[in-house]
Amino acid sequence: MSISLPEHFEDFSAAQQKGFLAIKELKEQGKQVCGSFCQYTPAEIIMAAGLYQVGLCGRSHLPIKTAETQLPANLCPLIKASYGHALEQSCPYAYFSDVVVGETTCDGKKKMYELLSELKPMQIIHLPNLPDYERSLEMWTEELRAFTRGLEQKFNITITDDMLNEAIEWCNKERVQTARIYELGKYDPPAITGWNMSNIMEGEQYLFDREEKYQKLQNILDQCEADWHAGKGPFEPDPCRPRIIVSGSGLAAVGHKTIKTLEELGGCIVCYEGCSGISSRRRLIDEDRSRDPMVRIAEKYIEVPCAVVSPNTRRMQQIEDTIDEWKADGYLALTLHSCNPFAIETENVRRVCEKKGIPMIHVSTDFTPGDEGQIRTRLQAFVEMIRAKKEAKAHE
Repeated sequence: MSISLPEHFEDFSAAQQKGFLAIKELKEQGKQVCGSFCQYTPAEIIMAAGLYQVGLCGRSHLPIKTAETQLPANLCPLIKASYGHALEQSCPYAYFSDVVVGETTCDGKKKMYELLSELKPMQIIHLPNLPDYERSLEMWTEELRAFTRGLEQKFNITITDDMLNEAIEWCNKERVQTARIYELGKYDPPAITGWNMSNIMEGEQYLFDREEKYQKLQNILDQCEADWHAGKGPFEPDPCRPRIIVSGSGLAAVGHKTIKTLEELGGCIVCYEGCSGISSRRRLIDEDRSRDPMVRIAEKYIEVPCAVVSPNTRRMQQIEDTIDEWKADGYLALTLHSCNPFAIETENVRRVCEKKGIPMIHVSTDFTPGDEGQIRTRLQAFVEMIRAKKEAKAHE
C-alpha cells in the first residue's frame, strides 16, 4: 500500500535544525528569548512577558565530553549534554537565550544550575515535591509570582492579569490541539505512527510563529483523519499488532534506537505517558477571569506527574487510565542512565502494568551509540511475545 505523509510532517521533524536560523532572525529583530528545560516551566507567564520560549534539553552525546571537565561522569546525560552545549556555545538556542528558567526537578539539575548561572542569566523556580495539594499550591503560587517579578525586573516590563488571561486561553487552545495528536493513536490501527507523534511533539517547540504552527498542526490532524477513513493510514489493518504505550524522560534523544526500532519490529506506539505526554496536554488552566490568574496557572502546573514527586500516586492512576483508554497491550518504560527518580519509579509502573494484565519492558540507555543491537533484540522479543499472546487469544 502506498502511504503519503501530510506535507507538514517534515516541518516538525526538521524544526530543531530549521529553528537555528529562526531564532537568529528573532534576535536580529530585537526579540527576547527564554530557554527552558521542563514541563513545569509556566509557558503562560513567558508568553505574557512577550518572550519566545525554546527548549534547551541536550539531546546529543557530542557536548558531554566537554561537560565532564566540570561535571561528574556518572551524571544524567541530559544534564551533561545541556550544560556542555552552553559551555561550548554549540547550541544556538542556549546561545541566544536572554534568560534561562531552571526548575528544581532533581539534585543534578539544581547543582548544574549553579554553574550554568555563570554562563547565562537565570531564574530558578523551586518546586514543591510533596503531593499535599494545599501546602504545595501556596508555595508554588508564590514561586510563580517571584518568577513573574524577576522577568518584569529583567526586561523592564509589567505583566498584567489581562496579559496572563490571554496567554492562558491561547495555551489551552494549543493543548487541546496537541492532545489530538496523541488521540490519533486510539484508532485501530492508529492514524499516526508513534515516531511521527514524537517528531511533532519535539519539533513544535522550535516553531516560533504560533499562528503558523497551529495551522500546520491542524493540517496534519485533518489529513491523518481523512487518510485513515479512506483506508490510507500508516498501518495495515492487523488485529494482532502490539499496541504499546511509551513513557520516561529524555525520549527524543534515544528515539531512533527505541521508538523507531519498536515500530520497525512490528509494534505500534499508540500514546506517550509522562511529564510531556497526553496528560500534560489534557490538563487545562481554568479560564474563569474572576479568579487570580497566577493561582489558576499554579493549579495546572502543580499537577505535572513528574517522578520527583513522592509519593507519585497521581502518575500511577494516570498510567492505569491511559492503558484502558488506548487499549494498550504493552508498556515501554525508557529511562536515562543515572536518572534515579524515574528509574526507581519504574518498579511502581511495573506493578500497575501487572495489575492491568499487560507486560512492561524497561530500557535504560543514554545518548551514546553502541547499545542499539542489544536494545533491538530485547524489543523484538517483547513485540513477538505480545503478538503471540494476541494470536493465541484470537484462535481461542
